[in-house]
Amino acid sequence: MSRVQLALNVSDIDEAIAFYSKVFDTRPSKIRPGYANFAIEEPPLKLVLIENPSEAGTMNHLGVEVFSADEVTLAAQRLTDAGLLTRDELETTCCYAVQDKVWVNDPDGAPWEYYTVLADAPADTPLVGEGCCVTSDESQLVEVSQRACC
Repeated sequence: MSRVQLALNVSDIDEAIAFYSKVFDTRPSKIRPGYANFAIEEPPLKLVLIENPSEAGTMNHLGVEVFSADEVTLAAQRLTDAGLLTRDELETTCCYAVQDKVWVNDPDGAPWEYYTVLADAPADTPLVGEGCCVTSDESQLVEVSQRACC
């Protein structure tokens, strides 16, 4: 089982939480400073809100949440076998969680991640961990700013 993840940049986290709570008739699963996520059952969606006023109203990144490290490994192998450039991040702390993930970018550079949450991280953990955020150029995946985060 898996669910699509949509991470959005928002200008005001509190307003966004209030809005999406009404839209999906559910409360966030996790709220931290400048960050919230919803684990929505119907439709199956992981909605992540990242307070980033300079990029508000834009997509941060896309993903597929899976529920085991083995599924991340299988996704990474499948993407590599398909000839796509990938970047693994194992046991990385990002977006207030310890995660295994693999990143790939679409032809226009939109970042996608296959990931699983291994453990929660403390509220005082930085939103973005070392090497958490990626994008691509034609030859390699490279780190970028908070725009593309977990």
